[in-house]
Amino acid sequence: MKAVLFDTNVVLDVLLDRAPHAHASAQAMALVERGEMRGVLCATTVTTLFYLASRALDARRARGHIDALLRLFDVAPVTRLVLTDALAIGFADYEDAVLHEAARHADVQVIVTRNVRDFSGAIVPVLPPDEFLLAWRKI
Repeated sequence: MKAVLFDTNVVLDVLLDRAPHAHASAQAMALVERGEMRGVLCATTVTTLFYLASRALDARRARGHIDALLRLFDVAPVTRLVLTDALAIGFADYEDAVLHEAARHADVQVIVTRNVRDFSGAIVPVLPPDEFLLAWRKI
């Protein structure tokens, strides 16, 4: 089954209903919910999501969202190897490099993010949610 890693910004679009991005992001994540692909989140994404959701909503609702995500998505681990490889790939942003390397080590076929340009030089293909929806069956 195809594995797709969702960047933090895509999940936040859905959790916080951020217009105009929420619709395409929700459609992409719905493919995971329907079992049409294996959804993956980076381990750092989960902690960041909880922090941001608890500030925007409250801790109880944030826990509920994280619990639901963990039932639907696999988690790409952030290991010493992932962190070391992220230092070596030359991304301007280390956080994006870690996400990329976690995806690569988890055998993910594509990363879905709204910050495609932050992943220039990526080995794993990177698409924004709307383009991903058009291309996902070919991936």
